[in-house]
Amino acid sequence: MKYPVVIHKDKNSDYGVTFPDIPGCFSVGTSIEEALSMSQEAAECHIEGMLLDSEPIPVPTSIESHRDNSDYKDGLWALVDIDISKLSLKAKRVNITIPERLLNTVDNYARNHG
Repeated sequence: MKYPVVIHKDKNSDYGVTFPDIPGCFSVGTSIEEALSMSQEAAECHIEGMLLDSEPIPVPTSIESHRDNSDYKDGLWALVDIDISKLSLKAKRVNITIPERLLNTVDNYARNHG
């Protein structure tokens, strides 16, 4: 789903991103690109928490429905795509056996890519 976001920047601050349709969800970044990237991660974490708490997921609305809101005055609008299907509802334990070399490769990749 594509959620509208408003990007704002105050003097001497990083870029902030607010999701009007997801109350309490926001992010920051030192550049617009970083702020948008971080906002996707923030929304996924926020929505996953809502799913775990059995809260309804907000439906995205149009940018036009928020443009007249004075809270978002002077902001830059964008859309952030959130793939809700990849969010987990619960943890699942899995026991597997794989070659040690492959496990080391996976661990190194995870360590290097967070």
